Amino acid sequence: MIKNYFKIAWRNLWKNKGFSFINIAGLATGMCGAILIFTWIQNELSFDRFHKNSDNLYKVWNRSDKDAGNNIYTWDVTSAPIAPELKQKFPEVKAAARVYWPNERLFNYKEKGIVATGLDVDPQFLSMFSFPMVDGNEHSLDDPKGIVLTVSLAKRIFGTENPTNKLLRINDKENYKVSGIISDPPANTQFQFDYLVSLAPMIGASEANSWGNASFNTYVQLQPGANAALVDQKIKNMLKSHDPNLHFGIFLHPAKKWHLNSRFENGVAVGGAIETVRILFTIAVLILLIACINFMNLSTAQSEKRGKEVGVRKVIGANRFAIIKQFLTESILISGIAGVFAIILAQLTMPAFHELTGVKLFIDYNNPYLWLLGAGFILFTGLLAGSYPAFYLSAFRPVKVLKGLFKTKAHAFNPRKVLVVTQFTVAIVLIIATIIIYQQINYVQDRDNGYVKNNLVEHPINGSIDKNFDAIKNELLNSGVALAVSKTSMPVTIDGSSTSGLNWGNMDANHTNVSFSRFATEGDFVKTFGFKLLAGRDIDFNKFPSDTASVIINEASLQAMGFKDPIGQTISLGNNRLTIVGVIKNFIIGSPSQAIKPMLVFGSKNWYYNALTFRLNPDKPISSDLKTAEAIFKKYNPAYPFQYHFVDQAYAEKFKNEQRTGKIALTFSVLTILISCLGLFGLAAYMAENRAKEIGIRKVLGAGIVNLMQLLTRDFVALVLISVLIAAPIGWWFMNKWLLDFNYRIQISWTIFLYSGIVAIAIAVITVSFQAAKAAMANPIKSIKTE
Repeated sequence: MIKNYFKIAWRNLWKNKGFSFINIAGLATGMCGAILIFTWIQNELSFDRFHKNSDNLYKVWNRSDKDAGNNIYTWDVTSAPIAPELKQKFPEVKAAARVYWPNERLFNYKEKGIVATGLDVDPQFLSMFSFPMVDGNEHSLDDPKGIVLTVSLAKRIFGTENPTNKLLRINDKENYKVSGIISDPPANTQFQFDYLVSLAPMIGASEANSWGNASFNTYVQLQPGANAALVDQKIKNMLKSHDPNLHFGIFLHPAKKWHLNSRFENGVAVGGAIETVRILFTIAVLILLIACINFMNLSTAQSEKRGKEVGVRKVIGANRFAIIKQFLTESILISGIAGVFAIILAQLTMPAFHELTGVKLFIDYNNPYLWLLGAGFILFTGLLAGSYPAFYLSAFRPVKVLKGLFKTKAHAFNPRKVLVVTQFTVAIVLIIATIIIYQQINYVQDRDNGYVKNNLVEHPINGSIDKNFDAIKNELLNSGVALAVSKTSMPVTIDGSSTSGLNWGNMDANHTNVSFSRFATEGDFVKTFGFKLLAGRDIDFNKFPSDTASVIINEASLQAMGFKDPIGQTISLGNNRLTIVGVIKNFIIGSPSQAIKPMLVFGSKNWYYNALTFRLNPDKPISSDLKTAEAIFKKYNPAYPFQYHFVDQAYAEKFKNEQRTGKIALTFSVLTILISCLGLFGLAAYMAENRAKEIGIRKVLGAGIVNLMQLLTRDFVALVLISVLIAAPIGWWFMNKWLLDFNYRIQISWTIFLYSGIVAIAIAVITVSFQAAKAAMANPIKSIKTE
């Protein structure tokens, strides 16, 4: 019987090739989109879940006390003493490790010089996290002068030689012994590195005992069965017990939430990447639903043609259940064929999807669960797409059908029209979402970043640059390459360090827990970056040798401190008293869509500096300036390559996630519209075929082509208008909720809904017009003679 069902299903597909093609193309396109999205979702859900200890791994975060506005702040950069204290004082903690992100070093071996990026970590890192060791073991970093290389870096440096126990010259200063080889980290982890070295050499005595200065990420592994909530209660006041001036505590954030739930509001995790996962999951379901709606619509549209088939089957003894099975078999066959084409399409479009998402994904065809899931997916899609046609067609009464009395009644709203409205409502919501996402991206990109980023070049401070800084600076200026040069603790686009526990005159008790971003400079900070100086002056050791005790603050700091005349005011940080010498306009170092934090810029000659920044002379060609700059850097730092990058390009990286979201929304909006148009095209073709005689008579009686086209398109335009009215409030609600995640955001304008409606109507009219024009221009004699 099953064989008979499939045989009849195949004959019906072959008989109606046009409609079969539209059905299969629509389902295949929808299933392909769903496959790509589900592959990406699976990768997102697997982030850092491959570690064997993942259920017991936690990251330590800071949580401030409430401020004057009842706000609670959270951040994940922690102080150095936290990890050893947690391991020593709390038996629930099995292991703890600090990570310093990331560090670029020069590796010299024989005649080779290679720059690579890695992590400084505590030795326990290797036992806590499951990065397979190819050579060595979890004790490979016990020696402070040991280094663990990834397989790819080891091959770059040593080629086919065995690297174990060989010496590497690092930063042209020290020799490290290769103590282990580790597998390259997979893409689905936050830990991306070429090498690992021990953190111990970089932590001095002062930092090891400083509870307020945060520079590291701290991770802990709890004992099996330990209650993380109880541990949270025990450790939350640990920092205050060591330094009463600190007004924040710590808490544990589980590994399963690191990637997906890393956005906090008032001390509570409220979202993060999980929101994008939910959005794309919804889009995948909607794309599949729209493809199924196409199938339902086209199948029910052909009901009159297949009505007699159903009638004959019932007369000769077929019951309703048998007819339902027949139509579901047909639907599953179409779904199966579409599934095969969907897999082929997914494989062909995977490289483009890589570019779109920024993640290298693949379909594991050797996984048996994948095939089981795929079969279930095809079966589910077939049942979903065929359910309505099967139950609808099987309900026909054979007497009426065989007498020719069965005709679908014209209703203001029949199920087919409801499905078309649903389909275009989804498409219009996605159009609205895409427009708002791009408007938000453009709005944030146009935000004043607070400094002049054009012609700014950054170079990492490595090798001999720090000791030769003055000579490099003088040559850059004297050669005319640069207008200004500055040395800073961090690149200007990275918020990499923070501090708290400050005191100042007439300080409100509610401000004791304010966290300040911190920068350090040796001078020409304002001049080089083009900050707007609102009051006071720049750091300048040549004119003011006492600037080692000076600080520049931003507008957010001024607001937090409440000074009316800030210049000359003193603030205390531990045992250090600092004098405010300048106030600069707020500038963006974190997310451009979020509020700017209070900031302190210290004058210091003894800081750990990471970046040298110089402003190119705009009157000279950039290429010649960079060539001269390279010669200067090679002169004073010969062991290292010239590793410059432009600040405006680094700043543009801040928009990558939003831009990617916008591109994904645009891509799948187009895909949704394409699938909707396929269905609309099929319905229009069927409508034109069904009304051929009517059109012929109207044409004979004098109706013009334009009148006939209006007749055939107006019903569809009316349905799309209804879709616009339904989609507008839905789109507004969803996108308004999305925009609430941004402190700096657009206001949704009514014109967005107008433009979305116009686009949807135009697409519908263009889609239907082809069939309408074809029917209107047909020879009326042929259509009238058909009966």
